[in-house]
Amino acid sequence: MINLKHIFKWVTVGGSRVFLLKDINLEVKEGEFISIMGPSGSGKSTLLNVIGMLDGFDEGEYHFLQESVHTLKEKQRAQLYKQYIGFVFQAYHLIDELTVYENIETPLIYQNLKTSERKAMVADMLDRFNIVGKKDLFPAQLSGGQQQLVGIARALIAKPKLLLADEPTGNLNSKQGEEIMELFKQLNNEGVTIIQVTHSEKNAAYGSRVINLLDGRKEINQ
Repeated sequence: MINLKHIFKWVTVGGSRVFLLKDINLEVKEGEFISIMGPSGSGKSTLLNVIGMLDGFDEGEYHFLQESVHTLKEKQRAQLYKQYIGFVFQAYHLIDELTVYENIETPLIYQNLKTSERKAMVADMLDRFNIVGKKDLFPAQLSGGQQQLVGIARALIAKPKLLLADEPTGNLNSKQGEEIMELFKQLNNEGVTIIQVTHSEKNAAYGSRVINLLDGRKEINQ
């Protein structure tokens, strides 16, 4: 499903290169559940953003579902991303001006669905996350945990093939966190490929494989 070959990403500071990712090689098969771990600043979120096509890279090749991402134009990449990838961010990235209902519905706007279909799908998500009573509220009126649930519902509504999660339980209490991880496990059992960035050994254990990063490199024990 995913094949990264010799991926490098750097920024230039004072005339010298600072590497964010250094010679990353990674293969992810469909249906895997992978946890990316490592200290702060090791490149975890950068790697996730590269996989999610939110960030470019400076050198290397990226193949996603037989598409050569590194050769695609931005518009083609965006299409691929919207069609196949769901993203759960640590900072929610909800749209402040939209209600909970509208935020969850957003990914469906890009698909040719009837209004009635969209309504049914949003209703299903509101129900699944027990947030029916919050559907007309705006993000600022929700607690951190509730915002995260809305973010996860939005990521899942278009039934992505690949779910990318950056510290998905970072702002949740332990019970909510556990529920989300159980949900991820269930989705993975249903065939969704999941890659999560986490600091938590407990959350990492839900995955079938752990990748450790240090200073932008994959550690050798992989």
